[in-house]
Amino acid sequence: MIRPSKSTPAYLYSGIVDMRKSIDGLAAIVENELELNPLEPALFVFCNRARDKIKILYWENNGFVLWYKRLEKQKFKWLDDLSTNPYTISGKELNRLLDGLNIFIGKPHEALFYENMN
Repeated sequence: MIRPSKSTPAYLYSGIVDMRKSIDGLAAIVENELELNPLEPALFVFCNRARDKIKILYWENNGFVLWYKRLEKQKFKWLDDLSTNPYTISGKELNRLLDGLNIFIGKPHEALFYENMN
């Protein structure tokens, strides 16, 4: 399976995207709504309303690449529509998201401080 590089930054779009949009439509969202350059070395990630489809847009040397994943039974853990655009994650976190993990609540356990052992 082809996966994004762990070192490549990824920008998640929190809005709902019609998965009929292709390269030009997604690039327009990147420019107009995220106010980013779709030609920069980054991944731009979009999800549909049902949260069962993801498209990833990126520029590679001389053209755009569009990556598409559709889940058959489950849903992706995704941002709510009130989240700040763009939401930036690492390529490593994107791979975890694609594996079905919820990267948005990945908080460590609360630190505990005690005066003594009793």
